[in-house]
Amino acid sequence: MSQKIDISIISSGANLADARLHRLTRALLRTGLSVEIFAPGLLKDAPTTSSNSESLTIRKPWFASHWSQTNLLARYHRSRLYVLRSKGKVIYAISPEAIAPTYGHARLLRKKFAVDLFEDYLQLLKDRAWARKYFGLLGMIAKSDTKTALWFAKRADLLTVADIQVPPLAAKNRLVVRNLPDASLLTQSGKRDITPRAIYIGDLRKSRGLHAMLRLAELAPDWEFDFVGGVAAADQPYVDQWLAAQSANTLNGGNSPRVRFHGKLAPIDSWKFVAGAWVGLSLLESTPAFVAAVPSKLYEYMSVGLATISSPLPRCIDLIEQSRSGGIADSPETAALLLNQWRQDPQALDQLRAQGISWAAQNLDSEREYAIFAAEMAKLTR
Repeated sequence: MSQKIDISIISSGANLADARLHRLTRALLRTGLSVEIFAPGLLKDAPTTSSNSESLTIRKPWFASHWSQTNLLARYHRSRLYVLRSKGKVIYAISPEAIAPTYGHARLLRKKFAVDLFEDYLQLLKDRAWARKYFGLLGMIAKSDTKTALWFAKRADLLTVADIQVPPLAAKNRLVVRNLPDASLLTQSGKRDITPRAIYIGDLRKSRGLHAMLRLAELAPDWEFDFVGGVAAADQPYVDQWLAAQSANTLNGGNSPRVRFHGKLAPIDSWKFVAGAWVGLSLLESTPAFVAAVPSKLYEYMSVGLATISSPLPRCIDLIEQSRSGGIADSPETAALLLNQWRQDPQALDQLRAQGISWAAQNLDSEREYAIFAAEMAKLTR
C-alpha cells in the first residue's frame, strides 16, 4: 500500500535548497504531518530530518531536462506537471505560477488548497531586468500572471505570507509566517576568527547588494569575505570581471583568498560558514520590493551572534536600533568605516554581537510561529 500523504508542496520556481522551503517543511514534519515535495534542484540540497525521515518524500522529475532550468517556460511546465502528480490531502503551492493550476486541480478533486507567498511579487517584478526585455513584453505577461495568481490566492483555504506587507492583504484565511530563524538549520558564530571576516548568505544580485559588497571588499583589505548563494545570471559577468581584475593584480587565478564565492547551498550547509565570522552583511538596495521588507538574514545574523551591517531601509533601521546589534551604512565607504572601527575595537563589536543574541532570544519566538502555521495546515488535513 502506498503511503498516505498529508501535504503536497508544489515549488516549480524555488529549488530544493530554498531556505523558506526548508523552514516550512521542518515545521510540518515536527507536527507529525507527512509531506511530499515537488521542486527543481539537487536531491542533496533537499530538506532533511533525522526523526521523521519516513514522513518526507522528494519526488523525482519525470523529465530531467526540466529539473534545473529556471526560465519561465520550464517553471510553467513544472507547475502543471507537479500538480497532476501530487497525492496529498492538501496541495500547497509556494510558487506563483503554480497557484492557478493548483487551485483548479484541488477544486476538481475536492482537496484542500493552500498557498505561500514569499514576497510582494508585483513589486519584485520592477527589480528584474528580464521583465524589461522585448519592450517589456515578458514583464507584462508576468504581471498579468501574478495578478491572476493573487486572485486565486485570496480564495485559498489557507494563505501564508512571509511578512505583514505581502499581498493580498484581504483573503479568505491569511496567516503571516515570518522567516524567523530555525535553530536546527543554523550554526553559531562562536569565537571570532583571528582574521576579521564578513559573510553574506542569500541570493546574490545587484539589487541585493552584490556590487556594493564587492566594492566594500576592495575598501576593507584587512577583512575576508564569504558569499554563500547563487549569483544571478545577469550579474555573473560582473563577478567574473571583478575576480579577473583582482587576480591580475594580486592573485594566482580563481577566487581571491580574501573573497570567496561558495554558490547556492542547502541552508544547513550555508550556515556552517558562519563559524568564526565577525559580521553579517545586508546591503540591499532601496527597490520597491525591499523598501518595506525585513530581510530574514537580519533575524538570523542576530540569532547566530553576528553583528550586522545593513543598508538604510526603514524597517531594517528600526530593527538594528531596537536590538543594538550592528550599524547602518548607506554606501560601501560607510560600511568600510564600520568594519575598520570594529577591527580596531573588537570588544565593541562583541558587545553588539551579544546584544543581538539577547534581543533575538527575547523577541523572536520561532517555535511558536512555526507551530501555529503547522497547526493550521494540520486542520486542513482532517
